[in-house]
Amino acid sequence: MRPPVLAFTLTLASVVGYVRRVRPWVLTWGASRDEASARLPGDELLEDADGIATRAVTIDAPAGAVWPWIAQMGPAPRGGAYTYDWIENLLGLDMHSADVLLPEFQHPRVGEVFALGANRMRVERVEPGRVLSWRSQDGNWVWSFVLREQDGRTRLISRNRYRLPTPVARIGMLPMEPASLVMERKMLHGIRERAQRLAREAPEGAPRLRAVPRPQADEDVSGPPAGSRPARTSAARPRITGPRPTPTPGLGPSGRR
Repeated sequence: MRPPVLAFTLTLASVVGYVRRVRPWVLTWGASRDEASARLPGDELLEDADGIATRAVTIDAPAGAVWPWIAQMGPAPRGGAYTYDWIENLLGLDMHSADVLLPEFQHPRVGEVFALGANRMRVERVEPGRVLSWRSQDGNWVWSFVLREQDGRTRLISRNRYRLPTPVARIGMLPMEPASLVMERKMLHGIRERAQRLAREAPEGAPRLRAVPRPQADEDVSGPPAGSRPARTSAARPRITGPRPTPTPGLGPSGRR
């Protein structure tokens, strides 16, 4: 067999093997069969999706300790994505994963918009402690987080729905899927680590979190200017009832790694 024909045959076999055997695991890492096939909140924002990725993790903490980390996600001055910042920033995403809660970003509202690389993401659905959904400006991508608490533990489900309008986009997505798993797995583990630490630091028998008050109608709710990075003061640390927790070793005063 000639080398070009052999190369084509091996490439085709690899693609077929990935699509049939590896791809289902890549797209549903951590999720149960029921979770992967279920209709979840946020699915209604993109009904005719060409691709769906559902990934999940169990967190040994109540939803009240998980939600704040999701609510503040996004590029600076938000809380980052809790994944490999250096990779995100090679792509110009300006991500800086926070290890403290940021009160100014604890109350996402429908209609809020932030940049995520070439995409502009709009908050489309908010159910505090349960659901947060973003949709890209072109309508081709919806990212939803669903929290399900039971017996003091939380199941965190991350679902991406996307439309691939051209053959080039469909082919280009194949190598992107494993890369997205690497990044999203790190993100889910990052949220789990932070939420479980926050739950542990709460005094026994006390409420896990003291709610950060919503801004009043006459207060400025626009947040810091785009691109600014507000100083992390003690007020921005996790609001836990009882004595102040011991600072986590290895973190600077900013709370960034």
